[in-house]
Amino acid sequence: MAINELWTELYRPKTIDEYVFKDAAQREQVEHWIKTKTIPHLLFSGSAGIGKTTLAKILIDALGVDPYDVLSINASRERGVETIRDKIKAFASTMPFGDLKVVLLDEADAITFVAQAGLKGTMEEFSSTVRFILTTNHPNKIIPPIHSRCQGTHFEKIDHAEFTARVATVLITENVEFELEVLDNYVRATYPDLRKCLNLLQQNSSTGSLKPPSSADKSVSDYRFDMVKLFKAGKVREARTVLCTNALTDDIDDIFRWMYDNLDIWSQTDEGQDEAICIIRNGLVNHAAVADAEINLSACITELINIGK
Repeated sequence: MAINELWTELYRPKTIDEYVFKDAAQREQVEHWIKTKTIPHLLFSGSAGIGKTTLAKILIDALGVDPYDVLSINASRERGVETIRDKIKAFASTMPFGDLKVVLLDEADAITFVAQAGLKGTMEEFSSTVRFILTTNHPNKIIPPIHSRCQGTHFEKIDHAEFTARVATVLITENVEFELEVLDNYVRATYPDLRKCLNLLQQNSSTGSLKPPSSADKSVSDYRFDMVKLFKAGKVREARTVLCTNALTDDIDDIFRWMYDNLDIWSQTDEGQDEAICIIRNGLVNHAAVADAEINLSACITELINIGK
């Protein structure tokens, strides 16, 4: 079993042919960019871990951009005006070694609104020699002037069954023994974040057998594992307590997305799941308006667990 290389890197697609597109039109668009050797400013959006950054790197490589002409920044760590002024603008102001420079901004929604305004100006000023590729989990947090200067591409998550099949294939390839019930706990806790799921699976299978996630070992676990187990056991109120007492304020948007991605927890019927979607939507809207996020989340889950009662 390979243990020296991260599975997220080992199994990351390296070429357009290896990359799995959910939308044929998106593949055609990317292939057109590669064929013409030109791209507009791009804004890639979609859930965490579904391959936005991977595609951006594949595209940059396929365009033949010189490595010295690429600046990659994780905006969750560098989000202020000084990043735009001291790093991005300084990089963009020099001539490229090749035909084009590319700035790859991961998690661009983390950039402050003031810094985004500065970024907009930089995109305009150096548009003749620099292209920007922004990735974001939350496109609504990107200011409209940047949206209008980028060609947006939204990536849909793969379905639950395909997600499970992919991670199971990795385990089989790595000769890891596993039980489907244990694997399902990982999938439930991490879907649709493939990157997070693979990281946790690798951490918990170093002995050649996939171990159930241990709540005592926070380096390889997540409160969502405990929550999933409780939900699956029908202990919904206990699950609500685990979720509401452990979720950080910054996690709330992702928690609402997780609830939406796992509609079958709330109901097995189409009508019940439609009702769940409306409840989750209302909870997310209220999240922006109420002072206590924990109370709002708890109230939302209370409505969900009472569907059909």
